[in-house]
Amino acid sequence: MLPTSSKGRMPSRPNPILPQYLRRIVKWQQMDIEYTFWQMLHLCTSPKVVYQHTKYHKQTKNQWARDDPAFIVICILILAVSAVAYSAAYDHSTGHAVFVVLSVTCVHFLLAGAIVATFCWFVTNNYLREETSHSHVVEQRVEWLYAFDVHCNSFFPMFIVLYVIHFFISPLLVAHGFVPLLLSNLIFTVAISYYHYLNFLGYDVLPFLEKTTFFLYPIGVVIIFTPILILSGFNPSRYIMNIYFSQWS
Repeated sequence: MLPTSSKGRMPSRPNPILPQYLRRIVKWQQMDIEYTFWQMLHLCTSPKVVYQHTKYHKQTKNQWARDDPAFIVICILILAVSAVAYSAAYDHSTGHAVFVVLSVTCVHFLLAGAIVATFCWFVTNNYLREETSHSHVVEQRVEWLYAFDVHCNSFFPMFIVLYVIHFFISPLLVAHGFVPLLLSNLIFTVAISYYHYLNFLGYDVLPFLEKTTFFLYPIGVVIIFTPILILSGFNPSRYIMNIYFSQWS
């Protein structure tokens, strides 16, 4: 291996994980479903335990990213189910239900996740990696697929709050009055803040990164804006439901 010309560090060897990863998506029997559900449970209760296992994965597989697409596949399936449930409850059009399912899975989860992952991947690799004085060390970089894994991990608890719990109490949240307004803003604040906290944990576990508290800054922004939104009378539940179902004014 030759040192890089810019920093004199040896680049990590490329890992052809993506083709294998994509092939396993269509092979359900090769996915570890039990372990995926274990991760999902602990992301809601003990997220640090999940990232402790990420360290073990790095030691055994020599990569930070998952090599099992089960987490993404299950997320897409349960998102589709939740979208169908919302459509069945608030709109009986099959065509519109298909639109909601595609919007939730492809835009909310995949597209938004790809954008967030790309941003975090770029920031971590260009600004948050620790500088080393050693000239003959393997250069470590954040894998893009790992950045997307972090998004998926962070997204699942937010899904539980904003898609599942929100569904059952949505009649209350979209009602007029101060209490629905307050509850809606608090639910969104908690869900979005927890998303960014898990995002922080995902990068804080990487030993070659520094100043990862950068990923906690959005929580402060959310906390600052929440009282402003409440005082202005903005109800995020009514806003989102109006976008898709247009039943509340």
